[in-house]
Amino acid sequence: MSFSNFFKKDLSFLKLDLTFSNMTIRAPNRITDPKRFFSRPQTPRQRIYEALRCYYVDGKSTAEAARMFGYTPGAFRVLCHKFRNGPPMEFFVSTRPGPRSQPKKSLARSRAIHLRKQNHSVYEISETLKEEGIALSPTAVRELLRAEGFSALPRRLDEERPNGIRPSVEAVADARSFDLQPCQFTTQCGGAFFIRS
Repeated sequence: MSFSNFFKKDLSFLKLDLTFSNMTIRAPNRITDPKRFFSRPQTPRQRIYEALRCYYVDGKSTAEAARMFGYTPGAFRVLCHKFRNGPPMEFFVSTRPGPRSQPKKSLARSRAIHLRKQNHSVYEISETLKEEGIALSPTAVRELLRAEGFSALPRRLDEERPNGIRPSVEAVADARSFDLQPCQFTTQCGGAFFIRS
């Protein structure tokens, strides 16, 4: 008996890759038993599918199919009734047709990244893009930046924010000076004011 044959026989239980004269002997690489995928489903949809298949295709009784997949016999009969009489169940994921890319986001990606590197917020980036003719909402800008690995900016103080339109503080209305005498005035907005007595 040659050394290589002796080595193969006595150490085969170790499941090692053994190479002799350019030939590899490899043990089967099984992480799990493939039958387990069907007999012990991991997701609820797969469990329903396998249980119904066991009953309708394999011809098992309702009690046996229910026991195999962890249902009570009554619950399994209800499941069979819903399958036969209800709307069709969707067991498998189907791809949705539609665009795989987002043209607006793709167009604005490099500009948005450039603006974020200059420490602009998503709102400022959205406004700048709108001025440049690329209308992208703050939410879309946030999603784009998150996909590129940017985190949200910490909240800034009012003094740290760039100049722009801000809320103004107006004088507090004094109800004592309210007068119901007829009068005329000019305004930029219209409306009606009715008083119920």
